Amino acid sequence: MTFTVALFDLDDTLFAHRASVDLGIRNHRRSLGAAFAAGPTSDGSTVWPDDAAESVRWTALEEHHYHRYLGGELTFEGQRQARARGFVEPYGVMLNDAESSQWFDTYFEAYRDAWHLHDDALSCLDSLDARSPTTRLGIITNGELDFQVRKVDTVGLTHRIEHLVASGEFGHTKPDPRIFHHTCELFNVEPANAVYIGDRLATDALGAANAGLTGVWLDRERNATTDQLDEARAAGVSVIHSLDELAGLLG
Repeated sequence: MTFTVALFDLDDTLFAHRASVDLGIRNHRRSLGAAFAAGPTSDGSTVWPDDAAESVRWTALEEHHYHRYLGGELTFEGQRQARARGFVEPYGVMLNDAESSQWFDTYFEAYRDAWHLHDDALSCLDSLDARSPTTRLGIITNGELDFQVRKVDTVGLTHRIEHLVASGEFGHTKPDPRIFHHTCELFNVEPANAVYIGDRLATDALGAANAGLTGVWLDRERNATTDQLDEARAAGVSVIHSLDELAGLLG
């Protein structure tokens, strides 16, 4: 494979979004005190609900309400409020809009404090640069531009990325071909000369392939089903399990 432009998804491809969320919601719950504990033990110590289970529940709320936002059903702030309300309801806590926003803002501080890159992100970019210093790098992400730029800046990627395209500014979300074509136009390259790497098969890899780019699916957890692998193969999508594999694939 020979490409002049390598484009990446941001969350859970370069940026460790899920790990940051898990740590953020854990620390936020503990900061709220007894209202979010399962109860005291016989010796008076606090019993906390299972961290993994609560992270799964928070993630499910994020997936549900964020896609409502992407579909135009909720505003960006509205999906945050809905996620906060959905999380606290099992604890018997009811929040109005203002309280929901404040609750989410406090959570967000804990999430932001946990922001970091995946361990293989910088080594991947370094390997691509060593392979071909002329390879240009970009990001296509579903989200609000200011928010995603803030992440990229915080984790020190700004100087590595030539263009960052966010669906919130552009007006169309992945896997719509228009967002991939728009990004290629910014780089002044044909889609056939660009590769796109992301952690979601349909949204990222197949979306890119359907737009004429070469799609690469990053299946970090090795959760791909036989049907998904067949679908990827039929679309010409390569599957990797770490970004450390990318330079070899492209080389």
